Amino acid sequence: MLRTNLSTRPFYNERGVHGMLGVLALIVVVLTIFNLTQIVLLARRQSSLSSQAAAADTRAAELRASAARTRQAINAKQLDSISNAAREANTIIGQRLFSWTVLLNHLGDALPNNVRITALRPDVDRDGTITVSMSVIAESVEEIESFMANLEASAAFSEVYPIDDAPAEGGGIRASLKGKYAPTP
Repeated sequence: MLRTNLSTRPFYNERGVHGMLGVLALIVVVLTIFNLTQIVLLARRQSSLSSQAAAADTRAAELRASAARTRQAINAKQLDSISNAAREANTIIGQRLFSWTVLLNHLGDALPNNVRITALRPDVDRDGTITVSMSVIAESVEEIESFMANLEASAAFSEVYPIDDAPAEGGGIRASLKGKYAPTP
């Protein structure tokens, strides 16, 4: 048996190396195709988003111009009249929210035995302050003063003062009182 190689060139098995290089080349080609398709898709998406952004910028500019025209067209007198009307509406709403029951409960708690309320009128100012005007009849000035002190002692009334007083027809004293009313929530 001969163990020497008589060929001029030695034999190398290159099929495995060529197969591996072919697989690597195929992987590179597939990845290149994938990257190219992604680049095309992203370029299309960018152009679409760019056109949408341009349209949004144009729309924003139109809206800004429209707002500027509207601001210029608003008459200051009309704006003042609308503002006054809104203030009046808020005052009316505030008056509707006024609770007579709570007011009468506060007055009933502060009312001495010999004092009677003959007239009662709350007024709501523009700033929301409630002023209560009332007429009372009592047998003496001290009872009216006691009633005023009881109102001041309650948390709901402040700055209670008499406006005038006069003798009542059936005897006693008739007095007009005024005070600020702030009902507790």
